[in-house]
Amino acid sequence: MGRERGALGCVRVITDLVPGLEATSPWFEIAQERIDEFAAATEDHQSIHVDPELAAQGPFGTTVAHGFLTLSLLVPLWNSVASVDGFRVVVNYGLNRVRFPAPVPSGSRVRATFRIGSVEDVAGGVQATLAATVEREGGEKPVCVAEFLLRYLR
Repeated sequence: MGRERGALGCVRVITDLVPGLEATSPWFEIAQERIDEFAAATEDHQSIHVDPELAAQGPFGTTVAHGFLTLSLLVPLWNSVASVDGFRVVVNYGLNRVRFPAPVPSGSRVRATFRIGSVEDVAGGVQATLAATVEREGGEKPVCVAEFLLRYLR
């Protein structure tokens, strides 16, 4: 049977991979410095991400995080809510679907809600399919929606 244990604040930590379990991460700030570092790491220096003056004239009125920066936060946000014993390693196996319905302005706080959709046996362990929805504090629409695949290997 699935167990969930309370952690600090209102965060619930998933301790078993059981379809239907759901948890929401703590809020996480995406500062301009992080956006600039991501731009440097990925060579994506588009002005909407790194140039406040030009971005102010653009469609969002300010700099915004790269969609892939938001997507890359799924791993640490999942790790903030999941603590599953009995496996040697967890491998990011990929994604089935990804959308970025709304921008993430610099300085915004985001959090993710994860729902375990399925858990299937694979060679050496199990594969969990997670429905992940990232929201921005005060936002009307999600900023990232993805089906996230993790392999838990023994």
